[in-house]
Order: sequence, then C-alpha cells, then structure tokens
Amino acid sequence: MARYVEMHPHDPQPRAVAQVVDQLENDALIAYPTDSGYAFGARLDSHTAVDRIRQIRQLNDKHHFTLVCADFAQLGQFVLLDNAQFRAIKASTPGPYTFILPATKEVPRRLAHTRKKTVGVRIPEHPVALALVRALGEPLLSSTLLLPGQDEPMTDGWLVKEELDHLVDVVIDAGETPHEPTTVVDWSEGYPEVVRVGAGDTSRFE
Repeated sequence: MARYVEMHPHDPQPRAVAQVVDQLENDALIAYPTDSGYAFGARLDSHTAVDRIRQIRQLNDKHHFTLVCADFAQLGQFVLLDNAQFRAIKASTPGPYTFILPATKEVPRRLAHTRKKTVGVRIPEHPVALALVRALGEPLLSSTLLLPGQDEPMTDGWLVKEELDHLVDVVIDAGETPHEPTTVVDWSEGYPEVVRVGAGDTSRFE
C-alpha cells in the first residue's frame, strides 16, 4: 500500500519533503505533482524504478525517460548544449517543456535512448516538484503518469492513490494539477523539432 503524503501546493512543508526524500533514497517509486500533471519519480541510481515504470506504463526500451532538474546549472551537467540550445532552453525554463538532448556520461546508460544516446530533461514550474529535487540534491528520474489507454496524465492525488496503491511506494497530494502534458522538443539532431505539442508555447522552436 502506497504511503499518502499531503503537501501545501505553494509552500511544501520541509518535514514532508524530507520524508519523501528519505523514501527515494531507499529506492522508492513515487507519484508526484508537476506543472503538467502527475509523474512517476525515483532516484537516478534506482535499481528497480525503470523496470517498474515500463511495466506500469507498458513502455518499450525506446521510451525517453526524463531527468527533472532543479535549475539550469543542474540540467547542464546531464546534457550537451551548444550556444543556440543554451539560449533557447534557458529562456524557456522553468516551464512546461521537455527537451531531448545528447546525454553526458553523468546519465546512467540504462536511462539514455539505446540508439541515440539521448535523454529528456526539464525544469518544472511547480513548488513541490522543485522542493523534492532540491532536497534530493540530484535530478529525479521521471516519466509522465500516463497509464495505458489514457490520453492525459492523471491530475488528482487521491485518484492516483486509488489507481496505483499497490504499484508505487509514495503518492504526494498537493491539490489538483494542470492536465496538459509538456511540450516536447527534440534537439538531438542539432535543430529543434517539436514532437509533442503540449502546454508550452511552440513558436520559439518553429
């Protein structure tokens, strides 16, 4: 049964954040709110999270996992950026965007795309997600909480708890989240290609 943790949506309680971080450090898989619906989250070095997420979402090995970062400096440790990418992405973060970029050696091999050696990165604009990443001191391995047969990510913590009670270890409830997923921009070929239109404005990448 998943642990249910309530947090203030704008000013998450440090004690509650610390409790969840402690669970993450013990290989937990969590469901947490972001500015684009709920997401699965785990530590980068989790031995079980990737397989658990793939099983729940019925994903193949070509799925891009996302590293949810606290700030641009942290993001830059895990992906390779040229000057144009640096300027465009810095101007778009934090916000509802996911960027696919070549991974650095800091990214565990199992998280990068098997052929392209790329990974998704984002900086959310949600106080709870940012508090978790800052307290953890490293990005969260993440994937949208989009279940098979669903078109939109889940947005309500209590419903997430009911649906995934025996599949995740922690569910954070901070009130209802936006339902529109991130805009995904693939920059792996050196130019921006919008591969999913979501909450983020696409005009600067077209």
